[in-house]
Amino acid sequence: MLPFVYRVTKYDPADRDQHGHYIGPEPATSDHGPVEAAYLLAVTAFAEDTDIDLVAIREPEIGGFAHFGLEPPIDGYGLADLFPDGLTGFHDGALVPIATALELVRAMLRDNGAWCRLETEGAFAVHVGWDQYLYIGSNRPCEAALSRTRSLGLFPELLDASPYDFVPDSPVHEQRPADADFWARLRWMVGTHRATFLEEIYVANASRWHRLTSDNLEAVRAGLAPRAGLAVWPDLLTDVGTAMASLPEEGLVEILWEDESGRITGTVADETQFEAVISRLAGARAAGVLSLVADERLPLFTAVLPDSDGVLRARRQTEPTAGDLDWAFLKTLRRGQVVTGTVTTIADFGGTFVDIGGCTALINLPELSWRPVRNPSDFVGVGQQITAEILDVDMVRERVALSLRAMQEDPWPRVAPRIGQVITGPVTEIVPFGIFVRVEDRADGFEGLVLTSELDESTGDVVEVGDVLTVKVIDVDLGRRRIALSQKKTRILRRER
Repeated sequence: MLPFVYRVTKYDPADRDQHGHYIGPEPATSDHGPVEAAYLLAVTAFAEDTDIDLVAIREPEIGGFAHFGLEPPIDGYGLADLFPDGLTGFHDGALVPIATALELVRAMLRDNGAWCRLETEGAFAVHVGWDQYLYIGSNRPCEAALSRTRSLGLFPELLDASPYDFVPDSPVHEQRPADADFWARLRWMVGTHRATFLEEIYVANASRWHRLTSDNLEAVRAGLAPRAGLAVWPDLLTDVGTAMASLPEEGLVEILWEDESGRITGTVADETQFEAVISRLAGARAAGVLSLVADERLPLFTAVLPDSDGVLRARRQTEPTAGDLDWAFLKTLRRGQVVTGTVTTIADFGGTFVDIGGCTALINLPELSWRPVRNPSDFVGVGQQITAEILDVDMVRERVALSLRAMQEDPWPRVAPRIGQVITGPVTEIVPFGIFVRVEDRADGFEGLVLTSELDESTGDVVEVGDVLTVKVIDVDLGRRRIALSQKKTRILRRER
């Protein structure tokens, strides 16, 4: 926050009531002449006193809040010819010389439909507010500029802060950056046809729409406006009639459609305009209807483009979606971290789903116990609270893998000393390459494999599951968690005796 902030107006403080409201005769619109020129000269004086040559455009907007409604918007929002590359230069973070900044102030004083903050971080700021109230901040007292402003017939007043200082919509909401993880997730979703539609909010209240494919994603990415807000959506409906059937009986919505050339058009309309918009959809190959109500406008996930160095300096915030909240929670998790959760589902494939407070994580069957697991219900139950270790956090698929067995003592080191022992146990499974035999006297005991080559010739094809065999432990591979058994070597042992 800057230490010196002045409200600069054409309104004499003597013409304000006890509430500070101006009650004099002056109109709130720009005179497009001497008074407007005086405002611009005052800005110039403060910039010179602060030694500022460049300012940054922050939070640019068109329409909506940006247009106070006192004068009708004009073509180009009063920004025509201000930027070498046209309106593409009107983006958050764009550095402009003071001469261009003055023209932006002029456009805002005239209420042409565009608005932004003009700031040099830690040094200088210009905000244009309602009724031609100008707020100029500096890190210096700017006595010469104050004197110059008064001589121009304007009235500067010292304030604690500008009412137009940026305030985040939600200080606790962590804005997702469009970083490597974001693009990897988007690429995966496009490849699996879970998302094919990108909204690029290049300034507040204005969007461009892009249909994404695996072939064009990088080209679309390269053409995005700096610091743009991004929203990822599922595809439009190819059945245009079905899409239009979702129009509400009344209220504002955004209607999108894709023509045969692949161009996507969007327009905001209410019930009085629906018929006219639908008539424009002749030949459209896909369409969709998006609500303008924040709670109902639900993209899959959102992000904001960071700068080229990877730092997210844009202060804009997208409305957090369920996907954004999942991402923010996943960012707090680390491999090896211990979490507590509640079992919500035991799937047919054996996976156990656990609510860990911010998302649903998965315990695969082998991670339930060090011991053999055939039925997960023998180890966990729905509604049970468990403590598990995080094995992996996949930010692309936004999945968390847990291990329950990591919280248990590993019994395998106690098996290794059994090499050379002869034991008797039941056959638990017969496979083409051998027979599995339980080597511990417990229902969930470890099992070893007797390869066909290690079976006694007398065993032949007569053995069945449940039969009891005498075998010798010939190897314990702790790395691969495997026990090798032999029936033949028990015969050799008996002969030696």
